[in-house]
Amino acid sequence: MSLHADTRMGRLELRVRDMPGMLAYYTEGVGLEPLADEPGAVTLGHGGTPIVRLTESRDLRPSRRSDAGLFHTAVVYAELPALAATLVRMYERYPHTYAGTGDHLVSQAFYFTDPEGNGVELYHDRPRDQWQWHGNQVQMATLYIDPAEFVSTHLAGVDPTALPPTQAELGHVHLQVGDIASAKAFYVDALGFDQTAALGGSALFVAAGGYHHHMAMNVWNSAGAGPRQNTLGMGVVDILVPTVDELGKADERLRFAGHRPTFDGRTLTVLDPWRNEIRLAVG
Repeated sequence: MSLHADTRMGRLELRVRDMPGMLAYYTEGVGLEPLADEPGAVTLGHGGTPIVRLTESRDLRPSRRSDAGLFHTAVVYAELPALAATLVRMYERYPHTYAGTGDHLVSQAFYFTDPEGNGVELYHDRPRDQWQWHGNQVQMATLYIDPAEFVSTHLAGVDPTALPPTQAELGHVHLQVGDIASAKAFYVDALGFDQTAALGGSALFVAAGGYHHHMAMNVWNSAGAGPRQNTLGMGVVDILVPTVDELGKADERLRFAGHRPTFDGRTLTVLDPWRNEIRLAVG
């Protein structure tokens, strides 16, 4: 009844007001490359892998800090030097958006807040054989990382301009929700992710295939939040499964749990309890 082990994240849509400013941030700062351009939208990523789609939405209002929605977008880097080089660029061009660090035992992460208030995590996973599991729950923590030491360690003697093309993808999406019980009922019991960690009633981490987390939900700012209004910030969250059969299984689980997904044989779209749009496709 779980999502297939090869399930992974696709891309995240961000609805933005200042398209030029946000495009500059995610290209000149985060370093993502334009992959597809269309009227009012641009898809960004690395090496042909989509990560973020910016959609111009100038008529929408900003979300409030206490609203359900996006906590952060998380980009995972395959190589430590590429992450370190990205941090240098961010510290040089957008130092005011730096928000902190976190050694999570399973990964090393650096946090920023984009110009429209969306959280951004840039991270690298430690090898899976270094992750510690207690039954089916992975051990995670939040320990300090010295950014300067991290950069000097992983760029020592390296010319950043001579690095190979960056390999990165959307590693996970972290949400703000109204309550954890409803999040578990939707993302675990109905959608089919496995719970991999929890912080009491304040946060939940879920994944497929033994990853530490593909999605997370917390109530740190948003306890009691109701359904989202149509605001700036997160749009569609894309999740990729390996076969059409997996879409059909997810459709059955969601309907059995009382949800009303839309399934056209190629993509499955459903709203979570806070009206966050989740879309599954084969990829």
